[in-house]
Amino acid sequence: MTIINGKNVIVNKPIHEVYSFLIDLRHFKQLLPEDKISDWEASSDSCSFKIQNVATIGLYLESKIENAEIKLASTEKTPFPFSLTINLFAQGDSCKVEQICHAEVNPFLKMMVEKPLNALFDHIADRLVIALG
Repeated sequence: MTIINGKNVIVNKPIHEVYSFLIDLRHFKQLLPEDKISDWEASSDSCSFKIQNVATIGLYLESKIENAEIKLASTEKTPFPFSLTINLFAQGDSCKVEQICHAEVNPFLKMMVEKPLNALFDHIADRLVIALG
């Protein structure tokens, strides 16, 4: 099991607004790198997209704890199983957001995917701050 921790960010919105934005997966398009994504499809609880020259990724909302945690899991479209847990922490009128990815990849594949996935999760964190800022 490979664990990838995205960077933590502070979003200047109350926790309930951040939670409401993130549980609707149609919003995730705003968080992804536009120049590297194609074939976007989404509903409120699932999405799929193709990462340029890499693979198709499918995600669905696996579980949620109101104003605390959102867990996304990969679908069969994805080349390897992974989950993404987004933890939310109230900080006054702001919200701290952290992302933790658990990927089931062998050591060889880990060397290939760890850096791009880390960059993707950092991009998502940065875009979240902008989207809700």
